[in-house]
This record gives sequence, C-alpha cells and structure tokens, in this order.
Amino acid sequence: MRYLAFETATRRLSVALWQDGEITERWADMPNSGSEVLLPWANELLAESGITFKDIDGIAFGAGPGGFTGLRLACGVTQGLAFGLDVPVVPVSTLAALALTAFDSTGIENIWTCLDARMNEVYLAAYRVKNDHVNEVISPQCLPPASVCRQSLFNAVSPAPTFLNACGVGDGFNSYGKVLTEQLPDLSGIHADIFPAASAVARLGASLFASGGSVSAALAQPMYVRDKVAFTTVERLARGGLK
Repeated sequence: MRYLAFETATRRLSVALWQDGEITERWADMPNSGSEVLLPWANELLAESGITFKDIDGIAFGAGPGGFTGLRLACGVTQGLAFGLDVPVVPVSTLAALALTAFDSTGIENIWTCLDARMNEVYLAAYRVKNDHVNEVISPQCLPPASVCRQSLFNAVSPAPTFLNACGVGDGFNSYGKVLTEQLPDLSGIHADIFPAASAVARLGASLFASGGSVSAALAQPMYVRDKVAFTTVERLARGGLK
C-alpha cells in the first residue's frame, strides 16, 4: 500500500511517502506559508520511487491542532488530490504525530506535547508511546499556560493514569517553558525543538487506513480545538494592550 502524508501545522512543513512500511520524506522550516513546495516535494518523492500519483492508495494529513493557516493548507491539498485521484483520506492528530516524532528522537514513552497557540495560549495533550502505538492520556485542549495543572488534568481521567518521567516537547515549551515547568513539575526534560513530522503522520495514518479509519475527501476537516482566530481590539485591550 502507498500513502502520501502532509504535515503543515507548525513552521516545519513536511511531506512523506509510505510504501509498505518504507518512508521517504521532505521537510523544511518555512514560517511564512510554504504552500508552493508541497506538491513539488510530493512529485519528487513519487519520482524517486518510480511511481506516480495514480499509484497512491490514500492520503494522510496532520489535522491539528496547530496554526489555522497551516491546518487549512494540509487539508486543502489533501482534499484536492484525493478528489482528483478518488482515494480516501485519514485525518491524524498533529499532537499525536508530535509525540511519535519525540519518541523516535528521545526514546521516552511518556510525553507532554505542547504547541504555541498564540493569543497567550497553548495546545496541550499527553501521550504514552510505544513504537508506532500512540495512546492518548490527556486529549488535546487549548488553554493559557498558567492554567495548565497536571493534577487537575489527570483528575478528569478515570482511573487516573501513572505518568512519571515524562518529557515535554513542542514549541510551546520554547514560548512558555518557565510557566509550564512550574505547572508540570515532574518533567524529565524539555525538547522544544522537536516538531511534528509527516513521516509520523504517515505511520499513524497507515494504522488508521488498516483499521478502517479513513473517510472520503469531502469529510476531511481540520481539528482546530479552538475556533477563535484572533482577539478583537476590546479583548486585546482587556488582556493588557495591543502588543
């Protein structure tokens, strides 16, 4: 089976090709859009493998949460290709892909994922990872860094899980590391330079395809978690000014 995967929820854009467990990938840090590189990268990966778009069985994409523009980019490219090729798609949690990417880099199984959501908030979730199995411990949510409280988060989970020696990953720790460290005092380490990768989206997507988790292109949607794109002027003033 062959799948393409796109991940554009952060400034690190990437495209991957899955072929029966073998993965090739293109990526680059592109904080200002990058929409012009996705299809050329996909073409390069396919050409290197000696296949064309017509040989693709499906497409996976990082559905979020993350930057609104990036989420719409991945979803839009995925839908456009899937409609044209008449193949199914699978939305993959960007934070789950971040956890899998972090596990590959660190070998640590318990992972707090955190992306900067702007507007003085973060996207946060917790996962337990073992090889390609990513189990959600705390579901993705959007909240101010100072409101993150490990104990209250776990109190909502029944039964409360054991989650020791966890590392923190994602650019949310780069933006709000001091506050988050105070809220999550038992972190074993922080890796703010790890970003979700299309290769991880491809691996998670392959499992979803195999288990019947695909949907039609028309049903593909980003997972925003937060619906609000920006504060109004009044709201920004209430939060301390127009910075």
